[in-house]
Amino acid sequence: MLSNLLLNAIQHTSAGGEICSSIQTAEDGTAHINVKDSGYGISAEHLPKLFDRFYRVPSARSEVGTGLGLAIVKSIMDLHGGKVFISSVVGQGRLVKLLFAVANPE
Repeated sequence: MLSNLLLNAIQHTSAGGEICSSIQTAEDGTAHINVKDSGYGISAEHLPKLFDRFYRVPSARSEVGTGLGLAIVKSIMDLHGGKVFISSVVGQGRLVKLLFAVANPE
């Protein structure tokens, strides 16, 4: 899952750009993993479709890829009871947030 997010960020960030990842634990015990890049970003109209299998933003269709990476990430998060969110601004990059539910130690 993380390799999919990082590979996606690498593919869509120009040379000299920046990719940052972070892991945090919230007060409620949830774990948050963020992957942020300074790539060219995605317009808002495409954001709801990014987790659909085989969906590719039109500007990325000439690049290598199958359109499965983010769909796989979402499937894994669903299986673990987590959630995935994506936000993006064209020309400024995007942020993918993974939220893992509180684990019940009992």
